[in-house]
Amino acid sequence: MAYTDIAGQCAAAGAAAKTLASAGADVKNRALDAVAQALTQDAERVLDANRADVEAARKSGMSAAMLDRLTLDPGRIAGIAGGVREIALLPDPVGKSDGTTKTPDGLMIERRRVPLGVICAIYESRPNVTVDIAALCLKSGNSAILRGGKEAFNSNLALTGVLRSAISGAGLPEDCVSLVTDTSRESVDTLMSMTGRIDLLIPRGGAGLINHVVSNSKVPVIQTGVGNCHVYVESSADLNMAANIIFNAKCSRPSVCNAAETLLVDRSVAADFLPLAKALLDTKNVELRGCPETCSVIPSAVPARDEDYYTEFLDFILAVKVVGGIDEAIAHIGKYGTAHSDAIVTDNYTLAQRFLDEVDSAAVYVNASTRFTDGGVFGLGAEIGISTQKLHARGPLGVEHLTSIKYVIRGSGQIR
Repeated sequence: MAYTDIAGQCAAAGAAAKTLASAGADVKNRALDAVAQALTQDAERVLDANRADVEAARKSGMSAAMLDRLTLDPGRIAGIAGGVREIALLPDPVGKSDGTTKTPDGLMIERRRVPLGVICAIYESRPNVTVDIAALCLKSGNSAILRGGKEAFNSNLALTGVLRSAISGAGLPEDCVSLVTDTSRESVDTLMSMTGRIDLLIPRGGAGLINHVVSNSKVPVIQTGVGNCHVYVESSADLNMAANIIFNAKCSRPSVCNAAETLLVDRSVAADFLPLAKALLDTKNVELRGCPETCSVIPSAVPARDEDYYTEFLDFILAVKVVGGIDEAIAHIGKYGTAHSDAIVTDNYTLAQRFLDEVDSAAVYVNASTRFTDGGVFGLGAEIGISTQKLHARGPLGVEHLTSIKYVIRGSGQIR
């Protein structure tokens, strides 16, 4: 898997993509099944590599939430393998017809799904992403170039080795999946310049990485990941239900992009709700950063700065603001949010509908945790990322979103 340069790696991925594009569903599914089996059989090899990453990250002072994001264990390996098997069971999007129309001249025009080609993902510290992206690309007929972060390098190297061996053993080119072993900033800049060699670039990670790629890439980009997600507790809400929702949205896994970062509370219920929520959040030692009204109800809260409401903490930190109603809540989300996932807790049908209609995010919830924004939950098997833009695809990106359209026209001698 040693490439002399990234251009050479892209060329190898492009050649593999041509083979993969014409592979049938049975061949791709056989490779995915081989990957799942290999992950289970070689779990200890992957876990040994991961332990080295986790130990180095711990010594460097990585937060507990981010360490959780990095850590693999036998249960997580089994879950990753299970996710690959689920992807194998999905319908093959390649060659799927989106419909046929007949022109007045008698031409039969069919819209057919085809792979994009070479997809490059640039991501940070979650090694499970390595397998998710590779499996989704394989199913959708695309080759995958993976550029993970330095904190997960050993894990990603071991996982990619397992993937390539399994794919090759199933009869497909091992270069359907490859890892960029240069984890410097320069490798990201090089990948962003690979027009004509990379067909799509997907950045996953923190705001700094995503903004850098979106602002500078010459390769087409789908913007994903930054999740400044909100939960708004409206005045008619069941407060116990609301407390459970914000606890889950913040604490079940704070280091992921669908975790809540800001709690908005209607002024009329703030005095009752905030202590109720705090009692649950205290069990996970969540730091609250609140507006002056929040601090008057919860004296232990840290006074919030304006930048806190823009921040994706990815940690046990929650920004809190008391608002004067749904108009102020929607305006706050529009100003500070990242169009990822936002929720309202309410017993008012009319206000729930307003929230659904007016909050312009990829996923909008009523009376449920934002943590459900996930390809598996949405029936996609897994996702290559959560798109927060509107072009091409939005929300969890599954296998069909990794394809494009080819028009196939059949005639009988027509000329124009």
